[in-house]
Amino acid sequence: MARLIWDQVGERTYETGVRNGVLYPRLADGSYPLGVAWNGLTAVTESPSGAEPTALWADDIKYLVLMSAEEFGATIEAYTYPDEFIPCDGSAELVPGTYIGQQNRQSFGFAYRTTLGNDTMLNDHGYKLHLIYGAVASPSEKAYQTINDSPEAITFSWEVTTTPVPVLNPLLRPTASITIDSTKVDATKLAALEDILYGTGDATTGIAPRLPLPDEVATLLAAG
Repeated sequence: MARLIWDQVGERTYETGVRNGVLYPRLADGSYPLGVAWNGLTAVTESPSGAEPTALWADDIKYLVLMSAEEFGATIEAYTYPDEFIPCDGSAELVPGTYIGQQNRQSFGFAYRTTLGNDTMLNDHGYKLHLIYGAVASPSEKAYQTINDSPEAITFSWEVTTTPVPVLNPLLRPTASITIDSTKVDATKLAALEDILYGTGDATTGIAPRLPLPDEVATLLAAG
């Protein structure tokens, strides 16, 4: 094996940006059949928690270490949100154009894309698709301020918790998140997945966007 070499040309990679947000309201049967574009997305912060060690002692030594279950959480920030997110934010339409809060919060799926860059291709190196399942948004603070000589648009923010969905592979645990690297996946298979995530055609003849569950994603990306 050759000696390690650091920072070779083309290997100085980085990740940046957030775009192409899609909301997928979840139905009672656990499916995510219809996605809508989430405009004005400004930030997504993934915040895993758990996976904390607990030491067990026996025979006067550290016998082993048990790890607690890991949970996936996130924070979504945006200048606006689609109307389909209103039930996910704990509101309901009382009469057309009038909404009430403190309602049950609908679970949803979410997808977004980040940019991969390197020292030779900059931001054109590739991208990652991030898929989130079983998400529930917590109540969020909304700060309204007067318009002044330095105006700023209101930024909405939601803390999101998740419930993992099953994965058929017996070696893998249920998950609430998937990340797909375009530089490591067959381009044709990735394009087929994006057709599912973003839809195809027009409103009359096209196929509506939806969020496939992890097993369908795995089958599609592994297909011959």
